[in-house]
This record gives sequence, structure tokens and C-alpha cells, in this order.
Amino acid sequence: MVESCIRLAPEHEFILFGSSLRQKGALMSYVSSLTNRYKNVRAVVLPFPLSILDILWNKLHILPIQIFLGDIDIFWSSDWIQPPIGKAFGMTTIHDVSFLHYPESFDKKILDVQKRRLFWAKKECRLFLCDSKATKDDVEKLLHLPSSSSVVVYPGSIT
Repeated sequence: MVESCIRLAPEHEFILFGSSLRQKGALMSYVSSLTNRYKNVRAVVLPFPLSILDILWNKLHILPIQIFLGDIDIFWSSDWIQPPIGKAFGMTTIHDVSFLHYPESFDKKILDVQKRRLFWAKKECRLFLCDSKATKDDVEKLLHLPSSSSVVVYPGSIT
């Protein structure tokens, strides 16, 4: 999906942001494959584990993303870590909210991380991309979000 967005909007600059300690090589390989092919792409990869960002952003909610990326217009998070984004338009992807339907099926640590992240996503993001109509319905009902704040984007639908 990332590459599709890059191809569809060559007039825009894309900054790919990631962090990994153990998988830094694989992450850098992926990022390099895009930065080598597209002039409108640059990357910022931090050499520390995601658990550090989880603490900074999901627990303390400090250090705006602009510290790492500079001024940005849009920030799209697609994982379970939600940074402060300031004035940028925030959006995130939600694949499902099964942990809200069946909390007894999840480890407490996973539940805590997901609930913290969604707490901040609700405060920071204006748009929620959902994998299906069922997920969109769940997001509206369980997260108490207005219908206008979520949209269905089926996996593989952008080419």
C-alpha cells in the first residue's frame, strides 16, 4: 500500500519512518528499495526497539513526531504506537478490534498496549482507515467515533 500511495502522488514528498533494533537490516533494505526507485521518498529509521517508542508515545505521550521528521502535513500510523502529531492531519489503520469484543482471549499486556494506543489515536487522528465494513462498524460503535471519521479501505484495493 505504501508504494501504491507513492506512485499515485509523485508530486508529494513521502517520509518513511520506522524504528527497530533487531530488524533494522530488513527495515533498511525495504526502505532503500523505495528511496532508490522514487525521488519523492526519504526515510528516517531509528536504531532502537519499538518498546522505547511505546513508552515515549503510548505511556508518556511526549516527543512529537516532528522532532524526528520536521514539519509534516499528514501522519499515517499503521501500527500500535501513536505519537503526538501536533498540527498534522492524523490518520491510522485499524485492522480489527477483536480485543474489545473478546478481551478474555488476549493477554493483559496486549490489551493494555492496544487500549493505550487507541486512546491516543482517538485524540490525535481525524481519520481511521478500516479493513472492512465490519471493522468500520465496530470502530464507530466500540470506540464511539462518528461515521465521518472512518472509511473502509480494503487490503490490496490501491494499486
